[in-house]
Amino acid sequence: MSHQKPLAVVKVGGDILLDDSQRIGLVNNILGLISDNWNVVVLHGGGSQVSAMQSRCGIEPRKVAGRRITSGDDLELVKQVLCGQVNVDLVSVMQAQGVNAFGCHGASGKLIEAQRRPPTIVSGGGPEPIDFGEVGDVTTINTQLLERLLAEDLVPVIASIGMNDSGEVFNINADTTVVQIAKQMSAQLLIFVTGIGGIYKDIDNPQSRFGHLDATEAREYIDSGIIVGGMIPKVEEALLLIESGMDTIAIVDANDPLAFISIARGETDYGTLIRNT
Repeated sequence: MSHQKPLAVVKVGGDILLDDSQRIGLVNNILGLISDNWNVVVLHGGGSQVSAMQSRCGIEPRKVAGRRITSGDDLELVKQVLCGQVNVDLVSVMQAQGVNAFGCHGASGKLIEAQRRPPTIVSGGGPEPIDFGEVGDVTTINTQLLERLLAEDLVPVIASIGMNDSGEVFNINADTTVVQIAKQMSAQLLIFVTGIGGIYKDIDNPQSRFGHLDATEAREYIDSGIIVGGMIPKVEEALLLIESGMDTIAIVDANDPLAFISIARGETDYGTLIRNT
């Protein structure tokens, strides 16, 4: 890696970007990391916004175990909503608050190369392979491009689509993509920003938050049904990254401006930290 600063990769769910306090909190947290001499890369989703646009267009959203099935018509909406509405809105808020954000997407400079996903069996999706349609899996991240952006003191803000050498564009899962960015960029910290802000034994009981889980516990909670729905792919991808050598992944909300710095210091005051041990 050419950059000297530690790198934090932040994945933001689309639901967060619909909440004013979370959106401003996100920017303040990123400013905190930058002030503490971190480089930051942001990857955002936009599932809530895509589903809302599908409903307006009379298209029924389809998901299996928290993963979106994408038809050709769906993909057109995904490109418009993620690369247009969501990316522009997030970048403009960040710029207004003093973060030098640079909006882009996976086709920009072939930033995220992907290949079409074959029918696949997924956790929580039953025993049969699922055809996800116009969905891709990441093959390569253009780390040199990201390095150049970071060297210019920019914060890349990436919409989660990918493309292949033939110019085909795919909807790609933001949780799996951010793991590839963190892995290929040798990031020191990966943060998933979500509305619920952690993993809970009882989602209705804020006192049941797990401050820390090791890899074994996390797998047990997926198998036992404590970790469910859209949290499954986040945790599964986090575990793959831990196996590849990263020490800590965090799932947190952004309401408190000290959350990211606290996590960077290994503290468990906010969210859930998943570690090797």
